[in-house]
Amino acid sequence: MIEPFEPEDPRDRRFALGVGGVLGAFNAAGVVESSDAHAARRIQALTDEPDDEVALAVALAVRSLRHGSVCLGLAGVTDEPLPAGLAWPRGTWAERVAASKVAQAGVVRVEGDLLYLDRYWREECQVRDDLVARLSLPSPVVDVGRLESVARTLFDERYAEQRAAALAAAQQWTTVLTGGPGTGKTTAVAGLLALLADQSERPLRIALTAPTGKASARLQEAVRTALSGPAFDVHRQAVGEPTARTLHRLLGWKRGSRNRFRHDRDNRLPHDVIVVDETSMVSLTMMARLLEAVRSDCRLVLVGDPDQLASVEAGAVLADLVQGLTRRDPRVVAGLTTSHRFGPEIGGLARAVRDGDADRALDQLAGADDHVELLDPSDSGVLNGLHERLTRHALRLREAAASGDAVRAISTLGRHRLLCAHRDGPWGVGHWNRLVERSLAEHTGLPIGGGWGQEWYAGRPLLLTSNDYGLDLFNGDTGVVVATHDGVRAAIDVPGGPRELATSRLTEVETMHAMTVHKSQGSQAEEVTVLLPPDDSRLLTRELLYTALTRAEQKVTLVATPDAVRLALAREAQRASGLAGRLAHESGNETSPP
Repeated sequence: MIEPFEPEDPRDRRFALGVGGVLGAFNAAGVVESSDAHAARRIQALTDEPDDEVALAVALAVRSLRHGSVCLGLAGVTDEPLPAGLAWPRGTWAERVAASKVAQAGVVRVEGDLLYLDRYWREECQVRDDLVARLSLPSPVVDVGRLESVARTLFDERYAEQRAAALAAAQQWTTVLTGGPGTGKTTAVAGLLALLADQSERPLRIALTAPTGKASARLQEAVRTALSGPAFDVHRQAVGEPTARTLHRLLGWKRGSRNRFRHDRDNRLPHDVIVVDETSMVSLTMMARLLEAVRSDCRLVLVGDPDQLASVEAGAVLADLVQGLTRRDPRVVAGLTTSHRFGPEIGGLARAVRDGDADRALDQLAGADDHVELLDPSDSGVLNGLHERLTRHALRLREAAASGDAVRAISTLGRHRLLCAHRDGPWGVGHWNRLVERSLAEHTGLPIGGGWGQEWYAGRPLLLTSNDYGLDLFNGDTGVVVATHDGVRAAIDVPGGPRELATSRLTEVETMHAMTVHKSQGSQAEEVTVLLPPDDSRLLTRELLYTALTRAEQKVTLVATPDAVRLALAREAQRASGLAGRLAHESGNETSPP
């Protein structure tokens, strides 16, 4: 028997104190974390499971969820290298887990070699069932001739892709609309709303929604801007001024519950059209909650870019939907490919990164161009130059904020953004935020900086990191601390202009001189600098780099070694899931395995 591992420092939370056997050994070797081991040990005890290797499988399933996967491929995990002295279970591991007391108790589900915790198996099956049920409904009744005639007035020949997508979405209950930044997804959505309003005898009940407050605000602004164009003059009044809300707000958040909402299968949403933007950021759990709340006679449009980073929670729902529904019924998926936002430089770089073509990407970055550039961090002058640039931007931001001009401060905030792959370490957000605050302190002579000086200073850029339904503010919202006659206040960037609040009303907030790529999703800046670590970081993926550089509207500067670029493009983010296979499966058994 392997004795429980006891670290030299009992405060070291990486190690599960008192957990021995196989679990303790794999935890001591760093294969699973203490939280994984403790969760598995509790489940083992509750189900009276005698097999430690079954408990190891449960711990690995919990680890997979932390890494964003819905399930665990037991056959594939055994290819993971182990430290000396450890070995993966031999023989029919998946079969033993399937026959275990843990499985008999309904805690886990095994399909082939895929191991699920029960909740995520049920959610995956539910998403498939609800989508397949929607695809089986009779098509909406529309006047096709009028639909096509109105579409020709809304979309000129430059937007033929958007016209085709809007026409398709108007004639079916469910549509997945995909495309990279600037490909006209919002234009297609605005046109769809006008087409549906023209077909309706009463005002449409329209819901615009997105996973974060920032993304929902951008969706509302973009749709209203599109509707203000001359092509929509005849239809603008019929569509009205749609408002956007976060998914949590749309579904009706319940106090004390993270995953249950007021609107569900027994209390459906009242809307005729629901448009979900940034669907790549939607987790499996949130997609399950949304689908069960949507009426069968509501048009559902899921919009997003499947090449971006997936949700920080478990699942890669948009990519699974595109893959599975394309195989099942390709009419449901409408793809836009031509960018109308970027010039050829950023657009070409984005396509090279998306395709994983490192040579083409590096050629784009090496060209003499005002819109894309590559700087090598091994040159000490590069990092010093980045520090100076961030300091100049922070000083301009402070100048605007100190004047009390919240509008100018918010505008200044959006001119440049530093995006990092990591939160911690010399290449991380925390390090660069501290560097900039120290520089501000030196230039101003003030004790600036959380933890060692004044936390709430004029010019502090803010990133909200949780939803506050009482204040109607959401995770991902941004703002700036501004000076007023009553002291400093937080000016939050919301639709219609900055909203000023007492700083004491904000609870979970971070300084945002730099931010992670994950947190940047759903936002843009005029210029973006992307800082990649030069070492072999597991966060370096094609999706991360693509997401980062497509946050830029006018210029992107990539601070990275060529080797780091090649490494990122060679590595696709892998999230284990069975959803795509379930959606493509043609069996009448709606919860059959893929």
